[in-house]
Amino acid sequence: MPTYHIDQTDQKILSFLVKNARMPFLEIARECGVSGAAIHQRVKRLESNGVITGSRLLVKPQALGLNVCAFISISLSEANKYPEVIANLRKIPEIVECHFVTGKYAILTKVYCLDNDHLMEILLNTIQKIPYIQSTDTMISLDEAIERQVWVKDYKSTSYSAGIKSAE
Repeated sequence: MPTYHIDQTDQKILSFLVKNARMPFLEIARECGVSGAAIHQRVKRLESNGVITGSRLLVKPQALGLNVCAFISISLSEANKYPEVIANLRKIPEIVECHFVTGKYAILTKVYCLDNDHLMEILLNTIQKIPYIQSTDTMISLDEAIERQVWVKDYKSTSYSAGIKSAE
């Protein structure tokens, strides 16, 4: 897939939408000095080029009684069994993120559980029983100090955006 180059107007649009995905296109248009139709077309182009991959409603886990957030590092007995292990991890609804990582462990997951007993149940009776999982290491989060999506260069700022090539 070719790299899509983001111009200054795209950058402005993304900076508004990352902060508030429900911001009306007309309000973004006023801020950018273009028509609402232009914003709509640009957002569609950003979506079709894979820059915007969707929008979602965010729910605080604690509101659902999910009071324990943990990160579980997983080592595999056979690295080539990674796809098989991932297929099994996908079946566990408590896992909200899963990354193939470098270092001592092969996989890093983020899980939300009701309490420590629930976490222990998931670890001992679900994750550690998946074939080819050799061991796990668990860290419980005491506080989520920063929660945000990927940052987008604020069009008023002089800093650079992460992971996005700009046509400026």
